[in-house]
Amino acid sequence: MTIQSAQRTTSPALSGLVRLRRLLPQTSPGLVLTLILTSQLMVVLDATIVNVALHDIKSSLHFSSASLSWVVNAYTLTFGGLLLLGARAGDLFGRRRVFLAGIALFSLASLLGGFAQNSSELLIARAVQGVGGALASPSALALLMTMFPGARERTRAIGLYTAVSIGGAAVGLIAGGMLSEWASWRWVLFVNVPIGIVLLLLAPVLTETPRSTGHFDIAGAITSTLGMSALVYGFVKAATDGWSDPATIGSFGVGALLLAAFVRVEVRAEAPITPLRLFADRNRASSYVARLFLVAGMMGMFFFLTQFLRGVLGYSDLKTGFAFLPLTAIVFTSSQLSSRVFVERFGSYRVMLIGVTFSTLGMLWLTQLSETSGYGAIVGPLLVFGFGNGLAFVPLTTAALEGVGPADAGAASGLVNVMQQVGGAVGLAVLVTVFGTASKHAASSVDPALSPAEAARHVFVSAADNAFWTATIFLAATWLLVAFAIRPRKTTDPDAELAELNLELALAD
Repeated sequence: MTIQSAQRTTSPALSGLVRLRRLLPQTSPGLVLTLILTSQLMVVLDATIVNVALHDIKSSLHFSSASLSWVVNAYTLTFGGLLLLGARAGDLFGRRRVFLAGIALFSLASLLGGFAQNSSELLIARAVQGVGGALASPSALALLMTMFPGARERTRAIGLYTAVSIGGAAVGLIAGGMLSEWASWRWVLFVNVPIGIVLLLLAPVLTETPRSTGHFDIAGAITSTLGMSALVYGFVKAATDGWSDPATIGSFGVGALLLAAFVRVEVRAEAPITPLRLFADRNRASSYVARLFLVAGMMGMFFFLTQFLRGVLGYSDLKTGFAFLPLTAIVFTSSQLSSRVFVERFGSYRVMLIGVTFSTLGMLWLTQLSETSGYGAIVGPLLVFGFGNGLAFVPLTTAALEGVGPADAGAASGLVNVMQQVGGAVGLAVLVTVFGTASKHAASSVDPALSPAEAARHVFVSAADNAFWTATIFLAATWLLVAFAIRPRKTTDPDAELAELNLELALAD
């Protein structure tokens, strides 16, 4: 095909986008910010956008209740496990180039996942999406910092980036509900394709960053990602086949060996993907673990509440998505109050402890759900939990980055996202295991007089109650870490502390 004939067969919409790109100013700050925020929103919300569609995905592709969690975990594990490697790739090959590669891979995987005909095809597509996200996300933030060198413009950009990063997970639940209701579950994946195409066409407005020399810690990335995946698989396998199953025991054994190998690799690596010296500081190490536990409980809440709304209350996909709107609003509001008002007035430590307290109480409240509970019994816990998370995430990020030298700033901020993604994957796997075990016990004691539908609701609610109690334990562990392991830092300049916080929060997200 000649170039001329190829041009003639190009769709009018695509030709229009190309012409639009040529007309736009090559250094438009507004366009740059829009591109980066859109890419970050697309990557962040994909961790939760499938949650509302899980009910339809399960019946369409014949997933079991336990294996269904892999639709979420296949993405979060590769995304979280490869984030630091993606950041390193941007250093070596140029941030814009790696950003484009990540968006292209993410969009292609979304297209293939939307056409998946069985569970294996969907899980592979979700894993590849995570790889694309791990390449695009750290490069997007680095490009934002490069394109907005002025203090005032950068502060505004950071504020918007932070809001997108924090609120993206909750927005994903709403978007998933709308797409599943108005189109089909496949559109929670297809929707990324046109967005990705627009981002690729307009990306030349971004300025390329210089390349640096160095090495990849590929061994560290592989051993850490596969090790965590093996542990998660062990938990999911335990939910279906029991703790004594050879595959369950083997998965845990392989996971432990791979993670031990990861530590050994990092000790000896010339340029480790995770400098172990970052864990030498008590506050920093505690904040990483606290974030892991906090997100572990949160992802479990999303997973089981969406199924409660769909299966017990009989909500449509759209109604289920909008049921999480109060959570989205309160998380955004409380996070802005935390960074702009509360931290400055009360200090990071107090705000962190109060936030985790609210989160724990909200999760504890969810353990009171029953088969007769309506939406009113859910919205209260959502508001309390969301308010606490919005308060806590900001100072937790500060503790994770405090005192980090320039050489380790990228790795330290990347670890925040890693802990968030891995915490969600491992936490969900543990909760699914608890749910599966409790389901078997509940099914064996069902009243024979109940109809099949009533029996199914009884089993689900009983098992979900156990999962919510386990999530509450995760949150209680977070509270203990904050209360007794993290030490409040002293500061005499709250304005300087707040300015530093805003920068650190954006770097972490």
